[in-house]
Amino acid sequence: MLAMLSTRRTARRCVCAGAVALALLGAGPPLAAGGGDRPDLSRFYRQKVSWSACGADMPKDMQCGKVTVPLDYARPGARTLDLALARYRATGPSRGSVLLNFGGPGGPGVQQLATGADDFMDLTNGYDVVSFDPRGVGRSSPVTCGRGGDQDPASTGGSPDHSDPQALIKQWQRVAAECARSSSPVLAHIGTVNAARDLDVIRQALGDKKLNYLGFSYGTRLGAVYAAQFPDKVGRLALDGVDTLTESLAQQGVVAAEGQQTALDDFLDWCVREVTCPFGQDRRAADAQVLRLVRSLDKNPVSTDVGGRLSGQDLVGAIGQALYSKRTWPSLERAVAALVDDGDTRRIEAFVPGGVALPTRREPAERRDGGLVDPADVPLDNTLAAMMAINCADDPDRPGAGQITRDLPRLRADYEQASPVFGQYRLSELLMCYGRPKGSDFIREKVKNVDTAKMLLVGTRGDPATPYRWAVETARRLGSSAVVLDNKGDGHTGYGSSRCVHRKVNDFLLYGSLPPDGSSCPADPAATTNR
Repeated sequence: MLAMLSTRRTARRCVCAGAVALALLGAGPPLAAGGGDRPDLSRFYRQKVSWSACGADMPKDMQCGKVTVPLDYARPGARTLDLALARYRATGPSRGSVLLNFGGPGGPGVQQLATGADDFMDLTNGYDVVSFDPRGVGRSSPVTCGRGGDQDPASTGGSPDHSDPQALIKQWQRVAAECARSSSPVLAHIGTVNAARDLDVIRQALGDKKLNYLGFSYGTRLGAVYAAQFPDKVGRLALDGVDTLTESLAQQGVVAAEGQQTALDDFLDWCVREVTCPFGQDRRAADAQVLRLVRSLDKNPVSTDVGGRLSGQDLVGAIGQALYSKRTWPSLERAVAALVDDGDTRRIEAFVPGGVALPTRREPAERRDGGLVDPADVPLDNTLAAMMAINCADDPDRPGAGQITRDLPRLRADYEQASPVFGQYRLSELLMCYGRPKGSDFIREKVKNVDTAKMLLVGTRGDPATPYRWAVETARRLGSSAVVLDNKGDGHTGYGSSRCVHRKVNDFLLYGSLPPDGSSCPADPAATTNR
């Protein structure tokens, strides 16, 4: 669930920098969650980031660096990982850093900060704006499923057969085994609990006494876990597009299908009023046209220019991604029209999460010493592989094969009722953790009643991925520290689409000015222009 932010580029002054390195300072580590005898993490908390220019393909005024963290926090004297960082310097007096996480899980923060910088330039009035590639993501020891990703039932170039649970289970077991073989040792230590501990090491390495943080979608889960682990280190935390802390993957899938179906209905309401709508001008017929196109592509996937195949489920994933923001509706309309009228898949491929099924995949990076990998060596499937790995590491449910076989018919009916279009796609994701180790129960059991400084939680009424009720439920679970801002608009997250949300979040992060709990922002005028 990546936040839908603008992709404009900003011309800012160039900032000189030195070479990338790690230096040691004298500060010791803060107390961490857990109590009792803790392993010695002092060498990690004595780091300071040194920054340099990021490279030819990155903005000239963005700087890059790294921080080293333990692979296993229980054994900090053993293997380590480097985490990639990037920042834009404050343009005036700085109160420190604000860290950004754009969601996913599996989204590389460095690349997203490079392409979406305009949305955050206001924050440089008071902060260095920093993002990072979490462990297992982007350049930070990226996980991959190698060629096993080609066997992912959700992206095999056709429609998964949910009538045969045993075959699906075996298929996901093969995927899990190949992911374990192809990834570095970080796979066994991935997940939000460790990523939150990494956040605290980054905070100290940046020289900040408190963590100031802006997290979107999955990034809200990460922020909430940090608050539970390090309550005394919480500065100004803003969480936009609030994720659930309690619902199972099965429940989350139904909610996601319902939200995406509502967003699709809204898109079709808009589309049929246009003579160029590829689904025609009859609103009732448009629903059937969408289903017919998906089923046709599942039965006969079309070839792409790069030798891959675009299936109906690939199309569903692309539509779901495009529905995150009304700003992308015109682009989605043109992409589907090109596919229907000319068999041109290129525009749709731009929306497909992780790309379409390819005949070959980039081989995993050979580097397994925990150092940063070269951008060109990040595996093509890293975003999807990391999403699966992190979500599974955060989920303690592992039903047996017998229970899955018994439950699947009921779940299939529930998902198809939630959405005729997105139900099957979401149901395929439900089994992705089968064959993987049981995940942590820390989030469900421990992330509640946090004793921290006030936090701002933004929920959007028309969010297709993280419904408004999750913001309310999460705030109730976190306790009196949580303040909810009700965004009456549409789209996934509010910071990049609502002027009111943008202003109120900035006022909180820059000046500590919180809106009253339960206050609201009106919906902005529809942004479906620039046809």
